[in-house]
Parts: sequence; structure tokens; C-alpha cells
Amino acid sequence: MRDFESKMPAARSAALPSGVSASSTLRRPARSGLLHARLDSAARADTPPAAPMDVTVRRDGEAEAEILAVWEQYKLCRTAALRERLILHYAPLVAMVASRVGMRLPSSVEHADLVSYGMFGLIDAIEKFEIGRDVKFETYASSRVRGAILDELRAVDWIPRSVRSKARAVDRAHADLEGELHRAPSNTEIAAHMEITESELRGIQGQVANVNLVALDEVLGAGDRIEQVSALDTVQQARSHDPARTFEAKETKFLLSQAMEQLGEREKIMLVLYYYEGMTLAEIGRVLGVTESRISQMHTAAMTRLRTKLTTSEGL
Repeated sequence: MRDFESKMPAARSAALPSGVSASSTLRRPARSGLLHARLDSAARADTPPAAPMDVTVRRDGEAEAEILAVWEQYKLCRTAALRERLILHYAPLVAMVASRVGMRLPSSVEHADLVSYGMFGLIDAIEKFEIGRDVKFETYASSRVRGAILDELRAVDWIPRSVRSKARAVDRAHADLEGELHRAPSNTEIAAHMEITESELRGIQGQVANVNLVALDEVLGAGDRIEQVSALDTVQQARSHDPARTFEAKETKFLLSQAMEQLGEREKIMLVLYYYEGMTLAEIGRVLGVTESRISQMHTAAMTRLRTKLTTSEGL
């Protein structure tokens, strides 16, 4: 029994973690269950896990070393397989630059088109990059990718760059005046702000009117309970009828027929021959047996009476 009791302290010390003595464990005061849980959770929060961070750093270092080896091999032999690995590795850089450029472009420009334009800049940057210089490839390639996107946009743009610059100048002037006046500025105020005449401003506005384009398949409105509507759906059909205009035309014809019923027989014949048959005043005069001047007087008197009747009817 005495031998067992003498071996207990040594066994207890061996079971404890390194750096923790048995005496300190014996002197630790008792804690309640809630206090014990809070202190343990705080201790775990203060101790950051070292293994995941080490793994992340080691993985990043391995990736950098691997891509550097690919660069060195590509500069020696320049094979298509190595270039493809570099393109795939830096493809997210192209998407990021394309997103930044697309933020200031109209919605009609597709993001996929910008990415395809930027890929040409990435390939050119890979071909011309020198690994011996103290410059990161991402920094060098970003400018080349952005330049390739802008060059391609200018190439496919059918609007001259001078008109684009004028449009931006008008927009800036409008925005500045709107911020100062707290209302929409007039053309006179915009022209004075730009130090040009109103006629020059109208000429610029006429050129700028052809700049903005809208794709017919672009969705203009959408909602939870509203069906998506494209620009093509909002274009008025050539054969569609306006109910208001149709009703107005029918009413005008009805009032005109009533007014013509109050004219004389010779006046009716004269109006039919002139407006429906397309005859001249001289020809109508020969048909009715009167002179051309008389037909002109009859036409003026008939039109005055019809205008008075229609004006009176609209007033009612």
C-alpha cells in the first residue's frame, strides 16, 4: 500500500501536459460548471490554430514555386502546353479587369465580350513578359489586358471618339449644374457653363442623340409579379391601332358628313370632284358650266362654312 501511494505523484505528473506541474493542479480552486465552460471557451478562442495557417502558407508557397517553374520552362522552350497553363492560371485576372472596365460601360456591352478581348492582351503579356525584372506579372498584365479591351471597344465602336468626348462633356456640365441649382438645367445654362453658343450645343445634342443604343432583346423591366419585358415588346407595331385616334377619326368623319349635308348641291359636287376625284378648279368649272374664279369662290365659301360647323360641334 505504501509503495502504491509513493508511486501516485509520479504517475500523476506523467499524465499531465508538459509545462503543468502537479502542485499547480492541486492548488487550482474549484470552479462552477458555467464558469468552467466560459473560461475554457475563452482559452480556446485566444489560442489560434496553427496547423491550418501553416498549411495555407505552405500551399501558397508551393503554388508560387510551381508557377515560377512553369515560367522558367516556358521562357526556355515556349511550348503551347506551358503557355496554356499560364493562361489558365491568370484567367481570373482577365475577368477581374473586365469587370472593372464594364462598370463604366452601358449594359448593352456583354461581360463575356470584354473577357474575350482581354484574353488577347493576356496572351500578348505572357509572350512579352521578362521574368528577370523586378516586376510582378499581375501588375504588368493588368495594364496590357485593360489596353486590349479598350482598343477593341474603340475598333468596334461606330461613333467617332470626338462625339464620345462631346457627349461626356455635356453630361459633366449637366451633372455640375444640377448639383448647383438642385434642378434640371436649361440649354442656355448648359451652353453658358460650357462657354459655347446654344446653336453649337444643339448641334452637339444632335450628334449625341445617335450615340445611345438599346438592344432589342435587353430586359427593361422585371419583378416578382410582373413578366419580363424586352425593348422589342415596347416597340409600337406598324399595324397596331390607337383606340383614341381611331375614335377621333370616326367622330371627325361623322361631324364632317353632317356639315356637308347643310351645303348646297353644287358645293357638294365641287368638293367631291376636288378632293376625291382629284380634278382641278378649271376642270370642275367646265363640268358645272362656270368659270374657274367662280369655283374658287365656291370652294372658299364652302370651306369656311365647314370649318365653322366643325368648330361649333367641337365646342359643344
